[in-house]
Amino acid sequence: MAAALGGCALVAASTTPAAAHDGGRGPGHDRGTSYVALGDSYTSGPVIPTQVDANCARSDHNYPSLVAAARKVSAFKDVSCSGATTAEMWKAQGTNGPQLDAVRRDTDLVTVQIGGNDVGFGSIIATCAALSSKDLAGNPCQQYYNSSGTDQLVVNIAQTAPKVDRVLRAVRARAPHARILVVGYPDLLPDDGSGCYPTVPFAAKDFPYLRDTGKRLNLMLRLVAAWNGARYVDTYGPTVGHDMCKAPADRWTEPLQPASPAAPAHPNAKGEAAMAEAVLERLAGRH
Repeated sequence: MAAALGGCALVAASTTPAAAHDGGRGPGHDRGTSYVALGDSYTSGPVIPTQVDANCARSDHNYPSLVAAARKVSAFKDVSCSGATTAEMWKAQGTNGPQLDAVRRDTDLVTVQIGGNDVGFGSIIATCAALSSKDLAGNPCQQYYNSSGTDQLVVNIAQTAPKVDRVLRAVRARAPHARILVVGYPDLLPDDGSGCYPTVPFAAKDFPYLRDTGKRLNLMLRLVAAWNGARYVDTYGPTVGHDMCKAPADRWTEPLQPASPAAPAHPNAKGEAAMAEAVLERLAGRH
């Protein structure tokens, strides 16, 4: 299934891969660098203190802010916004203008974390939670999304690939010399496929199904990034073992009833710090 998705993503994205751009800067800092962060709520950090933009639920301790501080960039613009889809790259979202407007010809570094809302993260979680009571030991959510004979979530991911591709092409057109990093999504559910009802209210066999869906989304992002000469940042691997099912002290993503400041099913401050570290490692060339 993953291989099939990879093929769909590549065909949908383009026909000719682009060369990678690294900018030739040293690994330790980006003094003199202009950095723009694009993304959705996994980027913006809703509820995490301190919130600096109520419209977009944006925190000053989200991973772009941590990366900007660590790299000592000279200019930093974070336009990530909760609820953003790829469409919000070109259209305003409340008081937040089109995110791509922040990318200029002199922009040197761009991080992009988008696609989760295009696939339907929020509605998937709500649907699977609502269906769980029908068969707590089974996979009612998987059955629901496969009722037509085709996995609708696989279709959603494949249909999102050309949208992400279009975003990356637009970033490259606006900032032809920028390093572009596509940031994947962290581990939300136990990587071993186990469950934790009712902390996370999914049926037992839907946990591995939804875990695999998250991995397919990240695979698509990795492929589309490579096709556009961008670097992919793996945030899934570094967050394994810190999913929503773990104890409050150990988890980096909060469940539907958060114990730490974060939106439901979103990274907390530790999760944002982990994603920042993954971005910094990628910039330093260690991954």
